[in-house]
Amino acid sequence: MRSEIPNGPLPLVFVNMAMTADGKIAPAHGRFVPFGSARDQTHLYALRARADAVMAGARTVDQDVVFLGPGPARFRRLRRRRGLAEYNLRVIVSGAGTLDPHAAIFRRRFSPIIILTTRQVASRRLARLRRLADAVALCGETEIDFRAAFRWLRRAWGVKRLLVEGGGELNGALFQAGLVDELHLTACPLLLGGGAAPTIADGPGVEKLARASDLVLQSIKRVAAELFLVYRVRRDASGRAGAGRALARG
Repeated sequence: MRSEIPNGPLPLVFVNMAMTADGKIAPAHGRFVPFGSARDQTHLYALRARADAVMAGARTVDQDVVFLGPGPARFRRLRRRRGLAEYNLRVIVSGAGTLDPHAAIFRRRFSPIIILTTRQVASRRLARLRRLADAVALCGETEIDFRAAFRWLRRAWGVKRLLVEGGGELNGALFQAGLVDELHLTACPLLLGGGAAPTIADGPGVEKLARASDLVLQSIKRVAAELFLVYRVRRDASGRAGAGRALARG
């Protein structure tokens, strides 16, 4: 794949994360520890049942036993009723190509696995990635050009709806690039603390409020002790994210 792809349609991108009351998605050691309820797990599968592809970062895939699949049969049937493939595509992001070849996801071959990486990856490592995945896309020199990558996913793989499940650095990069359309959050009644604990959007962040992703609350639902929130990312007249109310505050 070349990053100089002509302009074309982008998929709708929605991020789904469970977080503690202090905004953490894992303890300070960075390894994911499940803390959402069974209801939150059902919510995750319901969102996957709307997506052509599910995406996660390399460390999420390496460190956790995750398969990024559609889950139980009832969600696969729901996908078929919606005109989707029974099993969603799976997309892994690794700018340096440092994926564990023994990660659980590579042991379950129920649907294609696509790896997005960069041209900085050495040829030997790239060859290993190509043995692991059904497709490897080189999307930029040293950093992934997500806009070009998403256009390629839409054009080459028919991805119209892309669900992103973290981690925090991947989410942060997508928000910074203005590519996220919706944010689905499950707020759980826990406090983890820790300055080094990952949040829903990590990375360098923004230096000015005017560059922040401005969110519009679409819905909020309480189930037992958890809150399920849906936000839409506000865009200006040109379609760019991070404008609107945030600019007005500045």
